Amino acid sequence: MLLAEDDRAIRHALERALTLEGYRVTAVADGVEALAQAHRTPPDVLVLDVMMPGIDGLQVCRVLRAEGDRTPILMLTALVETADRIAGLDAGADDYVVKPFDVEEVFARLRALLRRTGAGEQRPPKGVAPLGVPASPVLREPAVPERQLAAAGLRMDLQARRVWRGTRELELTRTEFELLELLVRNAGIVLDHSTIYDRIWGYDFGPGSKNLAVYVGYLRRKLDEPGAPQLIHTVRGVGYVLRED
Repeated sequence: MLLAEDDRAIRHALERALTLEGYRVTAVADGVEALAQAHRTPPDVLVLDVMMPGIDGLQVCRVLRAEGDRTPILMLTALVETADRIAGLDAGADDYVVKPFDVEEVFARLRALLRRTGAGEQRPPKGVAPLGVPASPVLREPAVPERQLAAAGLRMDLQARRVWRGTRELELTRTEFELLELLVRNAGIVLDHSTIYDRIWGYDFGPGSKNLAVYVGYLRRKLDEPGAPQLIHTVRGVGYVLRED
């Protein structure tokens, strides 16, 4: 794991906590060091502070994604506005934790990222259950691996991780793709918040979390077209459903 945090006290405390949890941590103080270390020894997962001098966490994220690096990235941020979160997701981050944070939340989000991506499967941190998310019985799952999915005017190439609405190709982050895949597989079925959190993040962050709403909102921005029907619908108090109407 690579940890980049310019606040020395936070960096040392988090490095110590992560090490005690069983992670092998390389800690650096800024974005320049983070990029150099990531190029030198690619990590299984990155934890990046957003606000760092010189090259900040968002720039580090953009550079790595532009290079084709798909290593899961967890952002640490003191910025709580939705626009700031969207900026992080747009840069290619997979998830974020808002400061001040509970270290247990950081652990939970890291476990979820590693579970989703399969990173670190050969050396899971101590205390972490075997990787893999149990399937919910209400969800449609393929009996054999699929390459193509289609529903509501959307087409997904699962192996190439490409998505089209009609003839227009969409540029999605890893989490956006996985969320859309879940909705497409279960088109017409209302998926509750807990089910989506469990399948996408591997952890239910509770009713106060805005994480899912942020991702759904950002996905809608990319899906929606003027004059075309909205595809992702909110079922108030329950969850979300993909349908074309």
